[in-house]
Amino acid sequence: MNKNAAFTDLLMQWHFNVNDRQMPWKGEKDPYKVWLSEIILQQTRVEQGWEYFERFCNQYTDIQSLAAAKDEDVFKLWEGLGYYNRCKNLLATARLIAEKYQGVFPGDYETILSLKGIGTYTAAAIASFCFDLPYPVIDGNVLRVLARVYGIETPVDSGQAKKEFTELAEKLLYKPKPGAFNQAIMDFGATVCKPALPICSKCPLQKICAAYKTGKINLLPVKEKLMKRKIRWFTYFIFEAENSVLIHKRTAKDIWQNLFEFYLVETLDDPKWDKKLVKNCLKDQLGINLKDDMLIFKAEPQQLTHQLLKGYFIRIHFAAIPAALKTSAFQWQPAVSISKLPFPGFINQYLRQKFTLTRTF
Repeated sequence: MNKNAAFTDLLMQWHFNVNDRQMPWKGEKDPYKVWLSEIILQQTRVEQGWEYFERFCNQYTDIQSLAAAKDEDVFKLWEGLGYYNRCKNLLATARLIAEKYQGVFPGDYETILSLKGIGTYTAAAIASFCFDLPYPVIDGNVLRVLARVYGIETPVDSGQAKKEFTELAEKLLYKPKPGAFNQAIMDFGATVCKPALPICSKCPLQKICAAYKTGKINLLPVKEKLMKRKIRWFTYFIFEAENSVLIHKRTAKDIWQNLFEFYLVETLDDPKWDKKLVKNCLKDQLGINLKDDMLIFKAEPQQLTHQLLKGYFIRIHFAAIPAALKTSAFQWQPAVSISKLPFPGFINQYLRQKFTLTRTF
């Protein structure tokens, strides 16, 4: 079985046998409700959108009732969701469908895409979920899963990425049930292949995942905008075993290219590490059940020209090198040679203050 076939087969098995993510619109075939949920979820977290979706469904049971509603009543119901242009488009499209299509949601992709407020992602969602049309959805979850499994280093927020990832998703799409495939890959990205702390130890795609095999779980997907964030949170895990330290050379077109670093986890916000969270992270991401102790240090912030770097250093000693950390992406260097390698200033300030060749825990 080739990699594409294996990907689809493993993902669909996970979806039908394991996936238990609950959402009120999941499995919905009514295009009105799918459309409504997708518009609400634009710029909105699932947890917040859930309540609004149920309110709208109770107040306006179909397109005709929404189309006939007063603007101020609909906007009142939308209150708190923000981005009110979405609400304007919602009303405009409901009224167009009521007038032009006699209240029946159009069932072909191109017509769906032509409706106000609907882009390629929403059109693909409605087309596949409600009409079983073979169009893949491409959202942040999908991009992350594909980038990691296939080792794609094209920045996902670049102009080139949309074409590249869409073509790949089209090849992977499970044609008999495109809606189920789209739901599966989105749920998988939301619950297993998560942004900062993916659950690699329980991932059914682990054996075919390029990021897992090469130690690039925390380096993919590549995001140009992330590299330009004003504040970035770097957590460095200093893994020691057998008188050696794990290091990695930065090769991406980001800060510190060609300098060395330790095992990096970058997060959007302060992860606020404690021992329990660290142990959970190692178990989920690397399948390591940590029994030994650890040291957690808050890093000294470093101001670069356009970025402020904050973060942590977490020092962990293993009796032997864990299997998950024996990959080509990392080097195990003798501890005595660490001082001879070029590290960025953010790491050097830690090394000068904290790192010694003698275990301190």
